[in-house]
Amino acid sequence: MGRGTLRIFLGAAPGVGKTYDMLEEAHRLGKRGEDVVVAFAMDHGRSDTRALLDGLEVIPPRLLPYRGTEFEEMDLDAVFARAPATAVVDEYAHSNIPGSRHAKRWEDIDELLDAGINVLSTVNIQHLASLGDVVNAITDVRQAETVPDDVVRRADQIHLVDISPEALRQRLGDGKIYAADKIDAALSNYFRLGNLTALRELALLWLADRVDEGLARYRAENDIQATWPARERIVVGLTGGPEGEVLIRRGARILNRVNGGDLLAVHVRAADGVASESPQALEAQRRLIQDLGGSYHVVSGEDPASALLDFARSVNATRIVVGISRRGKLAGLLGSVLGGGIGTRVVRDSGDIDVHMVSHPLGGRGTGPRRQRELGRVRVAAGFVLAGVLPVLLQLLLGLNPHQNVATAVLVQLTGSVTVALIGGLWPAILAALWSSLLVNYFSTPPVGTLTVNDPQNVLALLVFLGVSAAVAIVVDRSARRSKEAALARAEATTLGDLTRGAAGSEDAVKGLLEQAMGVFQVRGAALFSLAEDDGGPRGRPGKSWRRLAVAGDIPPRSGDADRPASGDISGENVEDVDASTRLVLFGRVLPASDRRLLGAFGVHLAAQLERQQLAASRREVLRLAESNTMRTSILRAVSHDLRTPLAGIKLAVGSLLQAGVRYAPEEQHELLQAIDECSDRLDLLVGNLLDMSRITSESVNPLLRPVRWYEVIPAALHGLPAGLVRVEIPPNMPEIDADPGMLERVIANITENAVKYAPGSDIVLAGTAGGLSSATFAGRPAGELRIIDHGQGVPVERVIEMFRPFQRLDDIPQASGVGLGLAVAKGFTEAMGGTLTAEPTPGGGLTMVIRLPLSTGARDDGSHGQAPLVPQSFLARQTHVRPLQPSKPETP
Repeated sequence: MGRGTLRIFLGAAPGVGKTYDMLEEAHRLGKRGEDVVVAFAMDHGRSDTRALLDGLEVIPPRLLPYRGTEFEEMDLDAVFARAPATAVVDEYAHSNIPGSRHAKRWEDIDELLDAGINVLSTVNIQHLASLGDVVNAITDVRQAETVPDDVVRRADQIHLVDISPEALRQRLGDGKIYAADKIDAALSNYFRLGNLTALRELALLWLADRVDEGLARYRAENDIQATWPARERIVVGLTGGPEGEVLIRRGARILNRVNGGDLLAVHVRAADGVASESPQALEAQRRLIQDLGGSYHVVSGEDPASALLDFARSVNATRIVVGISRRGKLAGLLGSVLGGGIGTRVVRDSGDIDVHMVSHPLGGRGTGPRRQRELGRVRVAAGFVLAGVLPVLLQLLLGLNPHQNVATAVLVQLTGSVTVALIGGLWPAILAALWSSLLVNYFSTPPVGTLTVNDPQNVLALLVFLGVSAAVAIVVDRSARRSKEAALARAEATTLGDLTRGAAGSEDAVKGLLEQAMGVFQVRGAALFSLAEDDGGPRGRPGKSWRRLAVAGDIPPRSGDADRPASGDISGENVEDVDASTRLVLFGRVLPASDRRLLGAFGVHLAAQLERQQLAASRREVLRLAESNTMRTSILRAVSHDLRTPLAGIKLAVGSLLQAGVRYAPEEQHELLQAIDECSDRLDLLVGNLLDMSRITSESVNPLLRPVRWYEVIPAALHGLPAGLVRVEIPPNMPEIDADPGMLERVIANITENAVKYAPGSDIVLAGTAGGLSSATFAGRPAGELRIIDHGQGVPVERVIEMFRPFQRLDDIPQASGVGLGLAVAKGFTEAMGGTLTAEPTPGGGLTMVIRLPLSTGARDDGSHGQAPLVPQSFLARQTHVRPLQPSKPETP
């Protein structure tokens, strides 16, 4: 039996009609005679969806107990026993209850598919793992249930259930998605028009990418080389020169003429590793292409034209944008004879891809300065001297043999030309070849002693000698230069590798790069400057000036500092533009031209580090704003719901007491007054937690630390709890800790009330270890420890971190009092006092909250002189629910 087929109904948001369309498809298959069953479907309280279940065979769900509640899950064994042709399974990304066969429902569906059963399922775009952070940024809601993208992409068919945002909001307003009491909150939060529009675009783009993948796979399977212009896709070829910016902007303008498309910039790097491009130019072009909404790619190939065309065909490009050649007229003419330049070959071999040849200011002006100086002036000068002397010496050597002929003379002089090429390069070798040909003609070609040649064969021999000498000189010169370039490239690659590792391991990456630049270029100082607005200072002439961002080593005093601009312009031989407003400057010596490219690579790395710092700062600011937005939303929710509950109780009781003509018995009046008192206490607690959380998030918590003993704050923390509900077992010799008594009281109160709320009827204990010491330390100081232990249902390990976040409730129990801030406030206060609050499972079941605070090192003014006194008897008398341990010898903390 073959594997079944999977069809997924994809939606942009809840309520678009995924389950509805899936059930309609099930009815359609059933009418065609196919055996269809509903293995699991959720109607979410929507009558239209529930009505579609009529007429379909529904397999009863399996009930699984979890934390005292029974949950419905798909009965996988019952589906296998029924063995239908098609099973309807809702919510593809659902997480199964612990105790199920698989952790995720998509794994259940995989097992059904392996058994040959076809499956219809649903999923929302926000449940795709790769889009979780994007959806969270848009909606401010983090999705707990996700499914890997590749799992969804493996589906045989994906149907997009699309509806306009306006229509979806209208459907929500009509009560077809949520109950009436949730409509206003949904419309003002998740279902805002901007959110729905962005989610819809995400769904369309994700599905379009999958269509592109399918098209590419089909073309590869059928070996289709021709371009199918299903979507406008423009490829810009970059050489690493400054003209790349012109080409990218031209490609963007071409793309703007059509409705949608992709812009891709590709740089073809030489396969031999010898790079001639400018790193800073490529980095600037990479940023530009990303700013324009395109993508940057690097490929390797021996032939740039072929590599560019192969890349264009692989991405199904419709157009290629390349620049005209930067070669001079002579080099361009020679290139045309040899088959044309890169642009010419791209045009010739492009086939059905349109090619745009773009002119630019550098076109036809040559590739740059002459390359003879790359070998050094000394070697080139030595080559020219040798070109004049060596042929004469070789000719004198030939004169020692009276029987030498033209062929021997040509071979000997050819050796000299090769030697000159190895030392001085191309032009000294050409000079040596010309000079050698004249000497051979004068001394070895009959008639000897004249420049006249009688035999045509000797003329041919001299021409061949001259041509071979020039060709050999060119090859040898190119080989020598390639070897030097390769050695230089290896050295640069090693340097850049060290650069990357050093920057990654340095606390201040920018300063670390500057220090490495000092060592690499052997300079005494390096600095990074930024062009910033200047208020003019006492001179009152505002403008822009260079300010120092970072420095390493010794630099001249005129280079300014972080608060004072540098005098004059930042310019010179050792200046590298990191970007339009940032410059890298080296002090100490003038760098040779051969170091300029490596200096440019340092500039690129510095730009990347600066960009990373800016992104990190932006990320911190975005997270802060997101937390603030979440806090505001949660506070509004709390005000609109949780705070109204005690207010309603107070209002009801007060209204009853104020009713005219109604007399209540003393017991009834007492009951109403007691209700007012309880609701007031609850309201005070809620408002207090909200205010405390606001202080914590705004980082305005300033604890007043002093030596404190645990027993000093525990009675007030347990005030209001029934006697005997909580046992306190603290040793009498627990040492002092540094804490704010008010904050510590609030921490213990919140944790204890949380334990009473979520572990009703269980044994709750406040316990301290003998001596009160913890294995943890704070900056080398020992810590004191208090444990609050309950034996309730506990919290799963994966939800411990979530438990400390603001506005979190265990299992989201609606009837629980509070807004879910107790533990968040407790953790914030504990950390503000320099301690930690952690959670551990209680042996035998339950949860243990551990408060650790640093031990105090200060002396008290109560005459104890640092010794830990016994717990006062007055404390024991007041707290009937406190049971101390047996006293032991007092210890000094």
